[in-house]
Amino acid sequence: MTVGAEFYGQQYPPEATPRAIRAALLTEEAGDFDREFRQAMAEATETLDLTGVLALLRRWQRVAWSSQDDRAHRQMLRNAEQLASGGNITTESWNVTKARLGL
Repeated sequence: MTVGAEFYGQQYPPEATPRAIRAALLTEEAGDFDREFRQAMAEATETLDLTGVLALLRRWQRVAWSSQDDRAHRQMLRNAEQLASGGNITTESWNVTKARLGL
């Protein structure tokens, strides 16, 4: 699957390769991915165990998939930053969310 592939209006996650994942990330997240990937590869070189690399790729694949909706992903990052700094964010009930989404 490619990053742009769609299924019923939903995009597939990028391939679970370092190159595909990095290409799908927001520019400001690529540096974090690079640093973590290099560290995981260095550890795998020493331990001869790819478990950490594979876990990192699965985790970052989800981030890259989320990044495909740039506006929503950036809003999620702002919300996370605000919550981490002790702030509050506006929320709505599940019933209101379902109604807004037409569910």
